[in-house]
Amino acid sequence: MAAHQSYNWMLIVLSYLISVLGSYTALQLAVGIPAAHSSRQRTAAILAAGAAMGVGAIWAMHFIAMLACDMGMPVTYDLARTSLSAVLAFAACSLGLGIAGSGSFNWPKLVAAGVCMGLGVAGMHYLGMTAVLMGAFITYDVSIVALSVLIAIVASIAALWLAFNLRGMAQMVGSALVMGIAVCGMHYTGMAAVNLEDNGSQLPAGYAAGLRGDNLGVSIFAVALVLLVVVLVLNHMRQRRREAITI
Repeated sequence: MAAHQSYNWMLIVLSYLISVLGSYTALQLAVGIPAAHSSRQRTAAILAAGAAMGVGAIWAMHFIAMLACDMGMPVTYDLARTSLSAVLAFAACSLGLGIAGSGSFNWPKLVAAGVCMGLGVAGMHYLGMTAVLMGAFITYDVSIVALSVLIAIVASIAALWLAFNLRGMAQMVGSALVMGIAVCGMHYTGMAAVNLEDNGSQLPAGYAAGLRGDNLGVSIFAVALVLLVVVLVLNHMRQRRREAITI
């Protein structure tokens, strides 16, 4: 018997909002990459922007959206693979930003960085899907999976272009809103590729120890929100100090 998906719309909205805030934070932090005066400052800026984009905008959105999905049966999430998916998103976004931000900015480098980042983001999604523990088998529609990977690559190229070409507040806010749509689009396209087949409610090993909780999605949103706001405030204070020194 096939299992069916339905969604908690409140968590869908929260997943979009955290993706927008993470994207905006990453764009703010990415300003420091070309402005860095040393390799240490550049590395710090890349890692900070990579964390905001990879963990804040992409992974937090992914996991909240996963929790928004009702699989029609009890579900928990393997902690190790869930954590590894967050690390992969962080690494992919940091690598993409590092490639695009090295030397002079050009389209071949942007596309290469975007492909690298997009494949990492898609890898994060499907690695995160292996963390799902439930009494069903998961199979995929290959054509829709390919479309989700393509969306991830295009969204990554767009994110990197925006990170190194936009500086105004209004442009960054607008770009973050668009990036939120792109990131969510990749996730929900990937979920549309999923086919669930009930295996007779035979729960996999590790199910009982997996992550679960009725308020887990809201909790992740709250933690990510606080961390991103703190990062934005600290970054704003640092920029003000730099401006004061140059005056």
